[in-house]
Amino acid sequence: MIDREQVRKVAHLARLELTPDEEEMFTTQLSSILEYFEQLSELDTTDVPPTARAIDVSNVTRADALHPYADRESILASAPERETTMAGDFFKVPQIMGSDE
Repeated sequence: MIDREQVRKVAHLARLELTPDEEEMFTTQLSSILEYFEQLSELDTTDVPPTARAIDVSNVTRADALHPYADRESILASAPERETTMAGDFFKVPQIMGSDE
């Protein structure tokens, strides 16, 4: 199904250096994998709807709701730096985006 030369080509494209023993091993393993895919292609899947996953998965999350914290000072006390403005006290963090140059 797949020969050593094809394994060498794939290894070269993947920038892998394979020993002759590894080439033989991967030739056998990849041939087995491709044979299995051939078996799967023989199955009738006309009535099987396409899916992204084999099982149904749902994301269980809580609602994102704002809850004021009564002891604001205890939170700000643990900050490495804080900044006080006319609008109130805030955490002071390094600028991430943009620059003042």
